[in-house]
Amino acid sequence: MLVILIAHAIAAAMAPLVVRSMGRNAFFPLSLVPLASLGWVIANWGTEQSLSIRWVPGLSMNLEMRFDSLAAIMSVLVLGVGALILMYCARYFTDDEPRLGIFAAEMVAFAGAMFGLVTSDNMLILYTFWELTTVLSFLLVGHYAERATSRRAATQALLVTTAGGLAMLVGIIMLGQQVGSYNLSDVIANPATGWLANVAIVLILIGALSKSAIVPLHFWLPGAMAAPTPVSGYLHAAAMVKAGIYLVARLAPGYADSPPWRVTIITLGLASMLLAGWRALRSFDLKLVLAFGTVSQLGFLMVLVGIGSRDAALAGMTMVVAHAMFKAALFMVVGIIDHSTGTRDIRKLARLGPSAPWLATIAALAAASMAGLPPFLGFVGKEAALESILQANMLEPWERTTVLVAIAIGSVLTVAYSIRFVWGAFGRKRLRNPSTPVANMHTPGVLSLAPPALLAVAGLAAGPLSPQLEKLLTPYSTTLPAGPHADYHLALWHGFNLPLLLTGAIVTLGTVLFVAHRWAVTRLRFQHPPLGNADRVYDAILRGMDTLSMRLTGSTQRGSLPLTQSTILATLVLLPVILLAINTDVWASLRLWESPLQFTAGLMMMAAAVTATVLRNRLAAVILVGLSGYGCGVIFALHGAPDLALTQFLVETLTLVIFVLVLRKLPAEVDERQAIGFRLPRAILAVGVGTAVATIAAYAMNARNSTPIYHELPDAAYLIGNGRNIVNVLLVDIRAWDTLGEISVLLVAATGVASLVFRHRRFGTAPRVSDAPSVVQDAASASTETTWLRGGDLIDPKHRSMVLEITTRLIFPTMMVLSVYFFFSGHNAPGGGFAGGLTAGLALVLRYLAGGRYELGETVPIDAGKILGLGLALSAGTALTSLFLGAPPLSSAVFEMTVPLLGHIKVVTALIFDLGVYLIVVGLVLDVLRSLGARLDAQEEVNAR
Repeated sequence: MLVILIAHAIAAAMAPLVVRSMGRNAFFPLSLVPLASLGWVIANWGTEQSLSIRWVPGLSMNLEMRFDSLAAIMSVLVLGVGALILMYCARYFTDDEPRLGIFAAEMVAFAGAMFGLVTSDNMLILYTFWELTTVLSFLLVGHYAERATSRRAATQALLVTTAGGLAMLVGIIMLGQQVGSYNLSDVIANPATGWLANVAIVLILIGALSKSAIVPLHFWLPGAMAAPTPVSGYLHAAAMVKAGIYLVARLAPGYADSPPWRVTIITLGLASMLLAGWRALRSFDLKLVLAFGTVSQLGFLMVLVGIGSRDAALAGMTMVVAHAMFKAALFMVVGIIDHSTGTRDIRKLARLGPSAPWLATIAALAAASMAGLPPFLGFVGKEAALESILQANMLEPWERTTVLVAIAIGSVLTVAYSIRFVWGAFGRKRLRNPSTPVANMHTPGVLSLAPPALLAVAGLAAGPLSPQLEKLLTPYSTTLPAGPHADYHLALWHGFNLPLLLTGAIVTLGTVLFVAHRWAVTRLRFQHPPLGNADRVYDAILRGMDTLSMRLTGSTQRGSLPLTQSTILATLVLLPVILLAINTDVWASLRLWESPLQFTAGLMMMAAAVTATVLRNRLAAVILVGLSGYGCGVIFALHGAPDLALTQFLVETLTLVIFVLVLRKLPAEVDERQAIGFRLPRAILAVGVGTAVATIAAYAMNARNSTPIYHELPDAAYLIGNGRNIVNVLLVDIRAWDTLGEISVLLVAATGVASLVFRHRRFGTAPRVSDAPSVVQDAASASTETTWLRGGDLIDPKHRSMVLEITTRLIFPTMMVLSVYFFFSGHNAPGGGFAGGLTAGLALVLRYLAGGRYELGETVPIDAGKILGLGLALSAGTALTSLFLGAPPLSSAVFEMTVPLLGHIKVVTALIFDLGVYLIVVGLVLDVLRSLGARLDAQEEVNAR
């Protein structure tokens, strides 16, 4: 199973290259991948196989796969029809089709994702494949991205199925937590009960119903007909829309008797069958006729697999197979008609049958199976469905009657639109000559006709061979309880009985309805759909959500930074404090200080903070704020946390420099006349925030009722992370996922700052001396002074400091060596990648302040974006490295070796992660210096000229 997934992934990755080399004929070798996978499925039919790979056990995300009878049935449809559709694509498209390579990759990837979906035992992995099919469906439906209809259809399908998928995810989590396992096999073997389980089932059913286009979430499927016909024939007939049917069939053995199950599935399934069948009679586009017919048939299938009996399950699986055959064939027929004549409108098609007899024969065979005529498999499945409903003892008598009548009416509509499809596409329509599109058509080739012909003939052959087909379907159906007549078997002939009588009546009434369809559709047509237009309801909901979001955003985001910040801080003060006052029974006990040095540092911090609020000079206020930060570092050091103290000092120093760079473009003092708001409310809010944070911290410390985890951290750091520096081991090993998220935020912040400054071009290095204007270079070369920094020669002598240049020349190498020392020593001593990166960043700041923007370019002639990207790649790549080396993702795998001169050393893969952190911090500093420093310097030079 895993090999099949990998094969599809590789084929999808190679598809663009193969298409570029072979053109549309590339679909033939690509079809071999699902075809070979189908061979594996057939070879292993009747066996049960499982695969378990530990991945993230803490999140229950182990790769659990299971191949059984139901998975085998769905795999045959996914892979078999998928292979035929790919062959069909080789003649449906032309070599000049735009983005054909990407389309091929998406189709192959979709086949692999569907196989992963039907073989996943872990519900969370199933959901992953579920959403992967949603994304690929979005891309495939929107293949013609230049068309507004395609973009709308793709977005609509994405929103509806994704919303249903999110509801399903919540249900999966609820059900998994109740059962104690996320494996479908466990969830079905030990079904959860109670109201919470019922809510979970409803949420899961919402996902299944949205995926299978069941009313009221059906409207996305007709809209998705904007996709190329191979997409409609595969995703919307044989594969994607069957995902919901599969999930209901999979859960039915365990949950068919839960209270919300049958009332939800049967009610909405019957509504889909009737409403969509009626809409199919009102459509003139052949593709829309099939689309609404698909919704109708999906409702029928949902009812059968949702009843929860052995016979209904057997009938449901028979109809699932039959539906995939005839509907995929009919969609391919429509694609051939569209390509040959240039239209799908039945009003513009006349006498196509005599012009394309083979195509008409294929369509007639597939449509006959769809209508349920003997001896096709559709007839066998319809007979089994009627009989299973008659014998469904889990339904009340009035429920059986209602379901039977509704399915009979829906089947009458099915017969009518099946005949209408064949007549509308191939009929003579009282014309002596073919219509213009038919007269100008080109004859379809054998390779175009072969895939739909194979499916249509298979539907015909499967009818007489239904007893043999039953042997393949029975292993699944027997997982459900048998009815009072458990001896029902698939066959063309069961004698004269009520199902046969109903079938005769259905065919007769369907034919009569077709004959009278001009009167029935034209004269009885509602000006407005009787239950409203779901597509318009969708548009109205989107408009309402847009309006609500605009009003909400307009009332909360007025563009005022003080107002936004005040709202956030007021919420921080009021909400936790009120809840704390209402619900807590813990009293806080505090010691103000443990040594006079702590009191002294705290007093300095408070004095600096209060003074910063009253100073008008911006630079002085920033320095005092920095002093508060340094005082915090002193307190860390006094509490025996040198690593935190070191990081705090480095961060404060770097932040102070960045503030100074920004303040260069602001007035030296604050103009009180332009102040926003009053000082007193802001002062009250500031005091409230500080008091609230201190109060919450105090209560949190006193609410502890167990042994603090920090007692275990020294041993955990050494035994798990192979390091003695607890802080660094936490960052790069035990909680490396958090660190990965944080450095990603740093990268985004750097990108945002640079994007605000560089309006036209985001990437680029700081300018080098060779990039300076020739006038500036000539003046620098004429200077007779000793050059300490190359960039310093280009600085205006009024702003140049030789003492600073000489000091920088001497100190910079020492700082870089210190940064490397911090990096390597951080796993066992104060330091680490973050501290080392900050030290290197400060060295770059010193170089920039001494030598200017050209010196920055000479020091690091590398694009900051590339440094950031490399750092993120190294940190994220550590997850894969750990997996390959047998350790959990983003944890330490250990190498021990003996090296000459160095002796026995131990290296952990966390060092690679830490290197990524180091590079990201260096890249961040370089990006800030390049944007807030070098870029603003360049603007000043331009203004000076």
